[in-house]
Amino acid sequence: MRLNSLSPAKGSKKTGKRRGRGHSAGQGKTSGRGQKGQKSRSGGYHKVGFEGGQMPLQRRLPKVGFRSRMARLTAELRLHELEIPSADLIDMDVLKALNLVPAFVTKVKVIKSGEIKKAVKLKGLAITKGARAEIEKAGGSIED
Repeated sequence: MRLNSLSPAKGSKKTGKRRGRGHSAGQGKTSGRGQKGQKSRSGGYHKVGFEGGQMPLQRRLPKVGFRSRMARLTAELRLHELEIPSADLIDMDVLKALNLVPAFVTKVKVIKSGEIKKAVKLKGLAITKGARAEIEKAGGSIED
Protein backbone atom coordinates (compact mmCIF):
# COMPACT_ATOMS: atom_id res chain seq x y z
CA MET A 1 0.00 0.00 0.00
CA ARG A 2 1.29 3.42 -0.99
CA LEU A 3 0.12 6.91 0.01
CA ASN A 4 -0.85 7.65 -3.59
CA SER A 5 -3.13 4.61 -3.70
CA LEU A 6 -5.16 5.57 -0.62
CA SER A 7 -8.73 6.70 -1.23
CA PRO A 8 -11.87 7.11 0.91
CA ALA A 9 -14.35 4.23 1.16
CA LYS A 10 -16.99 3.97 -1.57
CA GLY A 11 -20.02 6.15 -0.72
CA SER A 12 -18.33 8.01 2.15
CA LYS A 13 -17.74 11.18 0.11
CA LYS A 14 -20.73 12.66 -1.68
CA THR A 15 -19.95 14.91 -4.61
CA GLY A 16 -21.39 18.43 -4.36
CA LYS A 17 -24.00 19.86 -6.71
CA ARG A 18 -22.44 21.54 -9.77
CA ARG A 19 -24.66 24.57 -10.06
CA GLY A 20 -25.02 26.57 -13.26
CA ARG A 21 -23.80 23.78 -15.52
CA GLY A 22 -26.90 23.32 -17.69
CA HIS A 23 -30.30 21.62 -17.42
CA SER A 24 -28.93 18.09 -17.45
CA ALA A 25 -27.01 18.77 -14.24
CA GLY A 26 -30.31 19.57 -12.46
CA GLN A 27 -29.20 23.01 -11.27
CA GLY A 28 -29.06 24.93 -14.55
CA LYS A 29 -30.23 28.43 -15.50
CA THR A 30 -31.13 29.94 -12.09
CA SER A 31 -28.87 27.53 -10.15
CA GLY A 32 -31.48 26.76 -7.52
CA ARG A 33 -32.05 30.43 -6.62
CA GLY A 34 -35.58 30.70 -8.02
CA GLN A 35 -36.75 33.39 -10.43
CA LYS A 36 -36.53 37.00 -9.26
CA GLY A 37 -35.90 38.95 -6.09
CA GLN A 38 -33.04 40.05 -3.89
CA LYS A 39 -31.96 36.52 -2.99
CA SER A 40 -31.63 35.53 -6.64
CA ARG A 41 -29.15 38.28 -7.51
CA SER A 42 -25.39 38.30 -7.01
CA GLY A 43 -24.43 40.34 -3.95
CA GLY A 44 -28.12 40.46 -3.06
CA TYR A 45 -28.15 39.68 0.62
CA HIS A 46 -28.81 41.79 3.69
CA LYS A 47 -27.27 42.06 7.11
CA VAL A 48 -28.10 39.70 9.96
CA GLY A 49 -31.34 40.65 11.67
CA PHE A 50 -32.62 42.75 8.75
CA GLU A 51 -36.42 42.54 8.49
CA GLY A 52 -37.11 44.30 5.22
CA GLY A 53 -37.06 47.80 6.69
CA GLN A 54 -39.25 46.89 9.69
CA MET A 55 -37.56 47.73 13.00
CA PRO A 56 -35.54 44.60 13.82
CA LEU A 57 -36.41 42.54 16.88
CA GLN A 58 -33.11 43.24 18.64
CA ARG A 59 -33.81 46.99 18.35
CA ARG A 60 -37.51 46.77 19.29
CA LEU A 61 -36.89 45.04 22.61
CA PRO A 62 -35.71 47.06 25.62
CA LYS A 63 -32.15 46.60 26.77
CA VAL A 64 -32.12 45.32 30.34
CA GLY A 65 -29.59 44.15 32.85
CA PHE A 66 -25.89 44.33 33.39
CA ARG A 67 -23.56 41.64 34.66
CA SER A 68 -20.37 42.91 36.14
CA ARG A 69 -17.33 40.81 35.25
CA MET A 70 -15.70 41.91 38.52
CA ALA A 71 -18.62 40.57 40.57
CA ARG A 72 -17.52 37.02 39.72
CA LEU A 73 -14.10 37.63 41.28
CA THR A 74 -15.26 39.37 44.47
CA ALA A 75 -17.00 38.08 47.57
CA GLU A 76 -18.54 39.57 50.71
CA LEU A 77 -17.94 38.25 54.20
CA ARG A 78 -20.15 39.04 57.20
CA LEU A 79 -18.78 39.88 60.63
CA HIS A 80 -20.09 36.75 62.35
CA GLU A 81 -18.34 34.58 59.72
CA LEU A 82 -14.98 35.89 60.95
CA GLU A 83 -15.44 33.89 64.16
CA ILE A 84 -15.44 30.56 62.27
CA PRO A 85 -11.68 30.28 61.49
CA SER A 86 -9.53 29.23 64.43
CA ALA A 87 -6.34 30.69 62.86
CA ASP A 88 -4.72 33.68 64.60
CA LEU A 89 -4.30 35.54 61.27
CA ILE A 90 -7.22 35.52 58.85
CA ASP A 91 -6.33 36.11 55.20
CA MET A 92 -7.63 35.01 51.79
CA ASP A 93 -6.01 31.54 51.95
CA VAL A 94 -7.63 30.71 55.29
CA LEU A 95 -11.06 31.77 54.03
CA LYS A 96 -10.67 29.70 50.84
CA ALA A 97 -9.50 26.64 52.81
CA LEU A 98 -12.65 26.78 54.98
CA ASN A 99 -14.90 27.39 51.91
CA LEU A 100 -16.12 30.71 53.33
CA VAL A 101 -15.38 32.27 49.91
CA PRO A 102 -15.16 30.57 46.48
CA ALA A 103 -11.72 29.37 45.34
CA PHE A 104 -11.56 31.65 42.25
CA VAL A 105 -12.21 34.87 44.21
CA THR A 106 -9.46 37.52 44.12
CA LYS A 107 -10.96 40.16 46.42
CA VAL A 108 -12.90 39.78 49.69
CA LYS A 109 -14.70 42.58 51.51
CA VAL A 110 -15.87 42.33 55.13
CA ILE A 111 -19.23 44.03 55.65
CA LYS A 112 -21.03 45.06 58.83
CA SER A 113 -23.68 42.38 59.08
CA GLY A 114 -24.13 40.37 62.25
CA GLU A 115 -22.02 40.69 65.39
CA ILE A 116 -18.46 39.83 66.35
CA LYS A 117 -17.34 39.08 69.89
CA LYS A 118 -14.01 37.38 69.21
CA ALA A 119 -10.82 39.42 68.67
CA VAL A 120 -9.55 38.64 65.17
CA LYS A 121 -6.50 39.72 63.18
CA LEU A 122 -7.15 40.38 59.47
CA LYS A 123 -4.68 40.72 56.62
CA GLY A 124 -5.22 41.61 52.95
CA LEU A 125 -9.01 41.99 53.12
CA ALA A 126 -11.11 45.04 52.22
CA ILE A 127 -13.26 46.28 55.11
CA THR A 128 -16.15 48.74 55.36
CA LYS A 129 -15.99 51.58 57.91
CA GLY A 130 -18.72 50.04 60.07
CA ALA A 131 -17.10 46.59 60.04
CA ARG A 132 -13.69 48.13 60.91
CA ALA A 133 -15.21 49.87 63.94
CA GLU A 134 -16.89 46.65 65.15
CA ILE A 135 -13.70 44.59 64.77
CA GLU A 136 -11.61 47.15 66.66
CA LYS A 137 -14.32 47.41 69.37
CA ALA A 138 -14.09 43.62 69.85
CA GLY A 139 -10.30 43.91 70.31
CA GLY A 140 -9.25 42.85 66.82
CA SER A 141 -6.75 44.42 64.44
CA ILE A 142 -6.46 44.98 60.69
CA GLU A 143 -3.29 44.83 58.56
CA ASP A 144 -3.32 46.18 55.02
